[in-house]
Order: sequence, then C-alpha cells, then structure tokens
Amino acid sequence: MSSFGLLAAIWPLTTLGHYIQWHIIQISVANLVVIILMIVTFIVALFAPFPGRRRRKENP
Repeated sequence: MSSFGLLAAIWPLTTLGHYIQWHIIQISVANLVVIILMIVTFIVALFAPFPGRRRRKENP
C-alpha cells in the first residue's frame, strides 16, 4: 500500500463537514481553522525579528 493510502485511511472522508452558522454567515470548521492559522502566521511575521537586523545595528 502506498503512503498516500495509509494517510488517507486515518481520517474518514465519507462524513459530512461541520458548519458554524451565525445569522447569515455560514462557514465550515475546516475553513475557519485555515483562516485562523493564516491570521496567526501573519501576526507572527509582523513581530518576528529579521535575522540581519542585529548585525546592522552593531556595525554603524
């Protein structure tokens, strides 16, 4: 069996997705998780220091 077959067997793909509904907004849980991870990655990228920043400050 291929490695893809082993990974695909871990999660059953025949079930329906779970949805969150708030008034007129309806989104699947999987899409909400992806959106939250993208926002967290963007915020981390904003505040993470650049690797060469310290080196430039030490050598005026």
